[in-house]
Amino acid sequence: MKLWQKNTASLKEVEQFTVGNDREFDLLLAPFDVLGNIAHAKMLATVGLLTNEEVDLLVTELKAIYKTTQTIHDSRFTIHDDVEDVHSQVEFLLTEKLGDIGKKIHSARSRNDQVLVDVKLFLRSEIEKTVVSVQSFFELLIAKSEQFKDHLLPGYTHLQLAMPSSFGLWLGAYAESLVDDTITLKAAYEVVNKNPLGSAAGYGSSFPINRTLTTQLLGFAELNYNVVYAQMGRGKAERIVAMALANVADTLAKLSMDACLYLNQNFGFISFPAELTTGSSIMPHKKNPDVFELIRSKCNQIKALPSEIMLMTTNLPSGYHRDLQLLKEHLFPAFETLRSCIDMAGLMLSNMEVKENILEDEKYKFLFSVEEVNKLVLKGVPFRDAYKQVGLAIEAGEFTYSATVQHTHEGSIGNLCNDKITAIMKNVMSSFDFETYHKAIADLLMQ
Repeated sequence: MKLWQKNTASLKEVEQFTVGNDREFDLLLAPFDVLGNIAHAKMLATVGLLTNEEVDLLVTELKAIYKTTQTIHDSRFTIHDDVEDVHSQVEFLLTEKLGDIGKKIHSARSRNDQVLVDVKLFLRSEIEKTVVSVQSFFELLIAKSEQFKDHLLPGYTHLQLAMPSSFGLWLGAYAESLVDDTITLKAAYEVVNKNPLGSAAGYGSSFPINRTLTTQLLGFAELNYNVVYAQMGRGKAERIVAMALANVADTLAKLSMDACLYLNQNFGFISFPAELTTGSSIMPHKKNPDVFELIRSKCNQIKALPSEIMLMTTNLPSGYHRDLQLLKEHLFPAFETLRSCIDMAGLMLSNMEVKENILEDEKYKFLFSVEEVNKLVLKGVPFRDAYKQVGLAIEAGEFTYSATVQHTHEGSIGNLCNDKITAIMKNVMSSFDFETYHKAIADLLMQ
């Protein structure tokens, strides 16, 4: 069954090609499609397009359908082989149970705004899950930063020895990176948390529908007011979300690259229990950082997502185009992939062992050249003269140093400011206000 079908059926090959993998990803949208239907039905009753009796029957049946969608991996909700998509399946179930009343649910609506509202609701939910996952990993990084704040570590520029760092500074850097990543997730959330329902095919409806009501019922913060833009926003919203995911992925990929280097025997800064590494089929000594390597690769794939979506929507004029259907299979799996990478990175860091007294090895002595320059400056020597004096000593093989580091300014080795970073993250997290939409959805299902 197809919502658009009249008397002429599409060629089988055309149907298979145009539907593609859409039905598989539509299963992820099923609970959100039902929620959209409930809100739409309630609104239709307020403008006289459904009677109170009809809306009660529809909502009761929709709630029953909703219960079948709640466990994705063990769901009782399926899309029949001869049904095109989730929207058709829900309408089919309503019509099968309620007859002509079920057919009325599509009044003042198009599949276009059904897809739009389903995707917005799905993305809103997935962003929340991702933010929760990021917050947990952030807290681990802060805890590990504090645990290892007194353990010095070589700092590098150009992959050459640069200046002293610390494990506290290194881990805290990735924690603060996640703060900015979460800010971009918040921006994506604000774009997603707007109601497109009622835009129909992209040009509104002659029915006197109440779009403000469905916005409230579904817990959206605001409307997509202009109906043309509501349709144009598809593809744009996905790209913005993809960019937010890519930012988190970039943080994880860089951390993973560091971990691979630091585990390397030529560095030897960190180690992991044998059960968290893998071996070689011919080299019995190997302990490979496969987890970090796969995190790096998976996250690099996610970093490509914004470009993929940008190119897939390039040169599309306003209005709906079938190209947009393919965005689901690119974006939807990225959420689970990213969260699994966060979870695995958390598992690894929770069990990471840190080598002590690394910088006591003489091969790291030039890390302290700047420290020696600064000591001369504090004695009144102009910086350029101090720089030259230490440089000549290095060239002559006469460089002497102390491995004591005293950095006290904000964000330095001796003053990590993890409390400040945590406070910023707390403010960002509180700005999401997930409870508002949770309450709206709970009320929608209770009424």
